[in-house]
Amino acid sequence: MPEHGSDVLAHVAGNLRRLRQEHGLSQAALADRSGISRRTIINLEAGEANISLSGLDRIAAALDTDFVTLVAEPSAPAIAVNAVAWRGASTESVAALVGAVPARADAQLWTWALAAGDRYDAEPDPAGWHEIVFVTAGRLVIEREDGVSELGAGDHVIYSSAQRYSYAAAGDEGVRFVRLVVS
Repeated sequence: MPEHGSDVLAHVAGNLRRLRQEHGLSQAALADRSGISRRTIINLEAGEANISLSGLDRIAAALDTDFVTLVAEPSAPAIAVNAVAWRGASTESVAALVGAVPARADAQLWTWALAAGDRYDAEPDPAGWHEIVFVTAGRLVIEREDGVSELGAGDHVIYSSAQRYSYAAAGDEGVRFVRLVVS
């Protein structure tokens, strides 16, 4: 997997503060609008909190913006974000947002790697969102409310991500895959 730039959370603090102020919202008002606790908002703005990817989506929606605008380096073009958005327990487990282009609302291209035994659990995305996952190496298990998919290198699956789902490396080896999120 190619090397990626900075972690997206490095940019969230400044972007969140700037966008919140542009909308004339207090931290408490943004917390009410997003359903994310005020304490988390305060800690995010201070660069001291971690939050789920779906939590960042909720904050972005509450600010009438998109995920990429909230997490990307302000000077980076959306088509070339190239930043780490999630790290697992193992240093081999990582999700990097490569870039995004407009779709009905948004499209995001991700590269993922999960070490053996590691997993990522996701909260449901809004209705109408979908994922296309393509495995490039190893075996991946995707557990969803509507079923389970086990994929090997060269396999893909398309599903609604408006449900709880998880990714896990199957077997004793890690897995690498590409994920396209369309909203």
